[in-house]
Amino acid sequence: MSDFEFLFALYGLMLGLSVAEVLSGLARSIEDRLHGRPELRLGWLTPLLAVFVLLDLLSFWSAAWTLRSLVSVSGESLMLVTAFAGAYYMAARLVFPRDLDRIDDLDDHFFRVRRIVLGILLGLLVVQMIYYASIPSLAPRLLVPSSLGMTLLLAVLLVLGMAVRGRIAATFVLAALVTRYVAGYIIF
Repeated sequence: MSDFEFLFALYGLMLGLSVAEVLSGLARSIEDRLHGRPELRLGWLTPLLAVFVLLDLLSFWSAAWTLRSLVSVSGESLMLVTAFAGAYYMAARLVFPRDLDRIDDLDDHFFRVRRIVLGILLGLLVVQMIYYASIPSLAPRLLVPSSLGMTLLLAVLLVLGMAVRGRIAATFVLAALVTRYVAGYIIF
């Protein structure tokens, strides 16, 4: 087993739990709406946040592949992988409320958690870019115009997502975040 395979087993497990957390939150919300509480408003904001978090998770999962020849197993690397993926789990866990009986509108929940969730994702993006910049073989890739543009667009949209106040503006920003990833996966 290579060092990458060993570390990726932990990273993949933790990111997989994050994916499961988002999907189970969505399923719980739909199930609660259909069977228990027809008055529960699902709205667009929390489901769009869920889609964005899933797409962002996929990007970090894919990014790990870029590092496959550069990683080595150490106490430090195990702690860093756990901290990074653990932060992701926390963000994913907050997307949907655990106790749906305490809320009537998932859009209201979105406005309570968006700064934390998007702030964690922005922080992870910054950590990832700093790490990439510290690796001589990866640093030049950060300055490729398409890569730089997509990263800056992501950062700006994350900040906007934390700052906007209204439902329409928030829906637009989340739709732009989702579109940015979908376009990126299709084009690049």
